[in-house]
Amino acid sequence: MVGVTINGQSVEVEAGSTVLQVAQRLGIEIPTFCYLKRLPPLASCRMCLVEIEGLRRLQPSCATAVTDGMVVRTDTPLIDETRSSMLDMLLANHPLDCPICDKGGECELQDMVMAYGPGKSHFRDPKRVFHSRDIRLSPVVIMNVNRCIQCQRCVRMCEEVVGAVALGTVEKGMDTAVTGFEGSLASCDQCGNCIEVCPVGALMSFPYRYKARPWDLAETDTVCPHCGTGCQLTVGARKGEFMRVRSKEEHGVNRETLCARGRFGLDFIEGNDRIKRPMIRRDGTLVPVSWDEAGDHLRGRLAAVESKAAGGVVSPRLPNEVVYQFQKLMRTAFRTNNIDCSSRWSTPFDMLAPLMANYTRAPLKEVLGVGCVLVIGGNVTEENPVTEYLLRDAARRRGTGLLMLSTRPSRLDADAKAVVRVPPGGEPASLAAVVAGLVAAAGEKLSDNALAEIAVAIGGAAARNGSGGPDRLAAMLIEGDTVTVLVGVDLLRSSEARMALQQLDTLLQLLRLLGKSPALQVLFDRANQMGAWDMGALAGALPGPQPVADDAVRSALARNWGAEIPHEPGADLEAMLDLCVAGKMGALYLVGIDPVTSYPDREFVTGALGATDLLIVQDSFLTETAAFAEVVLPAAGYGEEAGSFTNNEGRIQQVRKFREPVFEARSNLAIFDFVAAQRGRTLQPSTQVEIFDEIARLLPAYQALTWPGLGVDGAFTRASSTPPLGPFFAQPAFFQARDGLMLVTGNCLFHNGYLSERSEILNTIANGPYVAMNAEDAAQLGLKDGDQVVVQSTRGELQAQLKVERPFPKGLVFVPENYRSLRLNSLMRRGEYPCPVEVHQAETAYEIASANRVWRGP
Repeated sequence: MVGVTINGQSVEVEAGSTVLQVAQRLGIEIPTFCYLKRLPPLASCRMCLVEIEGLRRLQPSCATAVTDGMVVRTDTPLIDETRSSMLDMLLANHPLDCPICDKGGECELQDMVMAYGPGKSHFRDPKRVFHSRDIRLSPVVIMNVNRCIQCQRCVRMCEEVVGAVALGTVEKGMDTAVTGFEGSLASCDQCGNCIEVCPVGALMSFPYRYKARPWDLAETDTVCPHCGTGCQLTVGARKGEFMRVRSKEEHGVNRETLCARGRFGLDFIEGNDRIKRPMIRRDGTLVPVSWDEAGDHLRGRLAAVESKAAGGVVSPRLPNEVVYQFQKLMRTAFRTNNIDCSSRWSTPFDMLAPLMANYTRAPLKEVLGVGCVLVIGGNVTEENPVTEYLLRDAARRRGTGLLMLSTRPSRLDADAKAVVRVPPGGEPASLAAVVAGLVAAAGEKLSDNALAEIAVAIGGAAARNGSGGPDRLAAMLIEGDTVTVLVGVDLLRSSEARMALQQLDTLLQLLRLLGKSPALQVLFDRANQMGAWDMGALAGALPGPQPVADDAVRSALARNWGAEIPHEPGADLEAMLDLCVAGKMGALYLVGIDPVTSYPDREFVTGALGATDLLIVQDSFLTETAAFAEVVLPAAGYGEEAGSFTNNEGRIQQVRKFREPVFEARSNLAIFDFVAAQRGRTLQPSTQVEIFDEIARLLPAYQALTWPGLGVDGAFTRASSTPPLGPFFAQPAFFQARDGLMLVTGNCLFHNGYLSERSEILNTIANGPYVAMNAEDAAQLGLKDGDQVVVQSTRGELQAQLKVERPFPKGLVFVPENYRSLRLNSLMRRGEYPCPVEVHQAETAYEIASANRVWRGP
């Protein structure tokens, strides 16, 4: 610790702290332009100059480390004169177009000039002009270089945080200009973070341009609905109409950063396929009706199918209170545990329990500040972009050893100390080989009993894996004092998910034995997947999640709910669809979920839904699944009802309402009350805050939380107790790699699921549907980048543009799951993932016409 005095205030701080950091801690304001907390200091703007006793010249406070006994002044006449002169020089060439500048009213230069600027400029020369018109750098970023004050926040944010390197500078001195390559942002993530950090109106949002002024907007702090990172964002609306999204430096796991989906993708709520009124099927056609007519029809049909099974699936994009109330509705009014919250993979509770028991509910920044971070599966760049920013920061600035084990490459590979590619479905064997490598490196640190159990668990995987990659990972894990494991959703999607999670549990137990204090988090790609599991939207688990078979837990909930709960574990979506096909499903209730588009076997799911006696669809949008429904209920969309999300960290945050439901839509909770009434039941409590209070009272991880106590940054749910070092899972067999091309899927950078495809803004920046594969595979097939290709399986085919990816492993074909027009799931067969496919060049229109032409003679 060192002692420092600033403006007469003395304090002891950690060595290495800067003068600016100490001043901020003391509440002393020092103006800055080029400084940002998450960027290394640049000290170019010279606004933060201070006087330090014993030094002849003023020093930049953002780049000057304090020393013991240092005495600093921040408000002397010399400093005031210097700040005024700096602002005068900035204004010498700055256009005075505040009345038409989008930054007017929230411009840092305006604020600085008002607080520290000269009353009158000393410069009379004509202002420098780079361009007479603004430059459209991309569909979402427009630039007025004349307003740039050369702080280079945008360039540094793009390179050092986002990792895209889309912006740079040309020329020198007062002629320095920020620009993209040849006046465009060809390599840009379109995240808009450059717009966010620009202190003036040099970089602007084109979709928001000239739409509103800051003082016209009603701003609401809420949480991004796209992925599980849980970024805080501020929505600006005018008279209920969505205008823009911005982020705040002081709040959220993301601070001032967002990805393209979060910043520009919220206009999906204005999608033109919103469901306007309730609908029921008459003579094979869905027709709009009143809520009363829908209730009468639903009441009669529910009574008619009461003798058969019932089941429900709820979206992990919906708030905790909605998911909790839905599972309560199914268990009490429908008397069933047939409940699920995913249409893309099956998550039996016995498979999920070890994952939840090992879960670390803690800030991601803390979880990443360890010796090693092992990322397993997925593509963090495209699934969880802001998490990627934090991982890059940990690797570059905090010295964290980043290790990657995945099928697909990502941009983080460049910052990793070790990268291991595995074939699709090969994660269990690779994890077992990592465990074997750890055992070999650990030497005599493990007992004979532990060694014997591990040998059974990994089943000789080391002998089967000859790449040496897992050994490199094991060596790095041994060197690290502490280890964090981040798991991508690719593992949950795989048909080998159970084996992969078992091997992951073995790895965590071994790391614990070796004193590595392992932390575990999952990189979910849905905003409330963690919360959906916690709320008990599972066939084998009650809220907690706690086993359905636990009599004490079930009895306690039954007393609170005033209704008995079935004691047998129910059916997940896979089993519910089997019940539909067998004619045993009476009522299937789908809330906010579209299995016809997302379930990995389109042919099977459409047949199953068509065989259901009564299909109820509750959604904001008219999905493909709604086309099979007998009853369609219009629900409030994102931003139209309040609630909470639990993000990947285990942090629960408020999702705030910023407009009223449109048309005749009702909140999801109100619709549950409506449906319960048709079953002769009343759900209590039924308001959002009361339901939250019940969750906080009954769920161990949420106890003692209060709705007002969540604040802007949310609060952390409580971690489970450390699981005992019990027996390792036995694993007798592993996935065997197959020859030929294998199809995998996931999210692309600009889309997440299918909601984002309803965003007009994202559709202007996103690539169209594409097929990605290795350059060598493409060359062998006579294909080149940009070709139209056909991907064909035993079930169907699709056509899209080829995108050649040089880092892709051989034999891998990737098609993003985000384009409804592709009908990707029509290629797949349930239980078979990855999917074997063939790829060939699409016939041109000329070739098709030639093949169809009939020869009629001379």
